[in-house]
Amino acid sequence: MATFGVLISNRSFFPDHLVITARQKLLAALDAWGHRVITLSTEDTFMGETMTYDEAKKCAALFKAHADEIDGVIISLPNFGEETGIADAIRWSGLTCPLLVQACDDDFNKLQLENRRDAFCGKLSLCNNLYQYGIRYTLTARHTCAVDGEEFRADVERFAGVCAVVKAMRTARIGQIGARVMPFRTVRYSEKLLQQSGITVETEDFSEILADINALTDEALITAKINEIYGYGNVAPGTANEKMVRQAKLCIAIENWMAEHHCDASAIQCWDSVEANYGCAMCLVMSMMGEKGMPSACETDVMGAVSMLALLKAGGVPPIYQDWNNNYKNEPDKCINVHCSNYPACAFTEKPEIANLDILATTLGEEVSFGALKGRVRPSGMTFLKVSTDDKNGKIKCYLGEGTFTDDPLPTFGGVAVCEVPNLNGLMRHLAQNGYEHHVALAQTRCADILEEALGNYLGWDVYRHS
Repeated sequence: MATFGVLISNRSFFPDHLVITARQKLLAALDAWGHRVITLSTEDTFMGETMTYDEAKKCAALFKAHADEIDGVIISLPNFGEETGIADAIRWSGLTCPLLVQACDDDFNKLQLENRRDAFCGKLSLCNNLYQYGIRYTLTARHTCAVDGEEFRADVERFAGVCAVVKAMRTARIGQIGARVMPFRTVRYSEKLLQQSGITVETEDFSEILADINALTDEALITAKINEIYGYGNVAPGTANEKMVRQAKLCIAIENWMAEHHCDASAIQCWDSVEANYGCAMCLVMSMMGEKGMPSACETDVMGAVSMLALLKAGGVPPIYQDWNNNYKNEPDKCINVHCSNYPACAFTEKPEIANLDILATTLGEEVSFGALKGRVRPSGMTFLKVSTDDKNGKIKCYLGEGTFTDDPLPTFGGVAVCEVPNLNGLMRHLAQNGYEHHVALAQTRCADILEEALGNYLGWDVYRHS
């Protein structure tokens, strides 16, 4: 559910009944679709409209008073509308949230004076004024549409996703736990560029997490977490209780740190400090946080955490983090994506196995490598996203697109998936030519339109939409 400021416009020489009926239908539709509305009442202004200078002032004051509640504003033109009143109301309100501009259809058989709308034309005039004011806005899929139809409902749902991404990004707090792994210069990033978009990074040395673990003495809490882990995945047979206790304490300490620092997502040094200095893998706690709506990226990749959070808000599905890893046979639009893995349990085809790391265990040792999730990513449509700070050019950039997790045969280990992406080779060329990392965030839903609009139009990031 989103909370929308709703602005109904009018132009005085058009029929009043068009405004009255459009307002009634729009408010009823938004309520039926599960959204909350803040709008002028019919006691505040004539028909609840925003047209005159004084009405624009009233609308601005209402929106300003509810600024902390409003996720986005829907502007409806039952007729041509009064573009200056609308633009002034938005400007005076001080709102910087997304705006959706909707204009009503004319009925071909009702173009007489008593039924004529001209909103088709009025929308152009309004957008011209918003553009002059430097106010960013979103358009409906079709230039004009009914306020209570399925077409506009899809526009509103997409817009709600845009609002959710923009709101999350402008106030996001990302936890970076642990130092960058020395060889991984690929995950370097600019905190200062992120801060310009409203994203704050809170850092913590892993030694502080170890101190928190050592201070844990609540046996009931530890036992409850162990039971939660057993219910979360299929723990490998023969796993020693000592390893389960280590994992439980690690989960509790990390989750407590996230809550204490009000972080929305995290990037964690998952190897090899935690294995060498504590004795287990980090994947499980990251997976369990992701399942609870707190995405966590591997290898202190803060930009991966940003990408995962944006995907979560856009699609509502816990995202996963992978490497673009291997070609798939001789099929140019398919590749193999893998990671250790820390995917949320809901991402797998079936309940995942919780066991030792595979590749890293060969060098770190099996005794300190318990906690990786293993299984096949379930087939689905998917959206991919990777945000990066381009320090060289002083900007934040990203690429995104849609594809499919397939059920093609895959004889390998770990957290694995086969991805199909149209013109995959063209995507890889873009990544290589523009210095992107090998990591990518993916969600098992299609939400590229929402991300493109939110990150490009409202946050002003440099967006490449792959096709």
